[in-house]
Amino acid sequence: MTMTSRRPDVSDEDLGIRTHKLRQAQAVQREIERVRFTLKSEWPALTNHEIGEFEWLLGELWAYTPREEWDDLRFGHLQMHDVRKMLLFGRELRKHSRNPMDILGDIKKVVADRA
Repeated sequence: MTMTSRRPDVSDEDLGIRTHKLRQAQAVQREIERVRFTLKSEWPALTNHEIGEFEWLLGELWAYTPREEWDDLRFGHLQMHDVRKMLLFGRELRKHSRNPMDILGDIKKVVADRA
């Protein structure tokens, strides 16, 4: 069996999408850890569903926010009431009850106001 330089059946677009999703997941996990560390004993008050929703919400926010602005957000400064407020905005986002850009802007403001 000989080795060839033939690429697997993966397009450049597929590689780009996978890279994007990997970067998004890494960024979200990094910020989740910061929030968890800040909230310490309060973190267990969140249900698994709420934590999953919070992760999803941060993923949506990551996709919406330019990288240089994302890097300036200080998730480690969030308090539990900020997380709960963001989860309420997340419910609005899931229900499409308002313009998604407005909701994501509101979520970003919660984080930015803590910096």
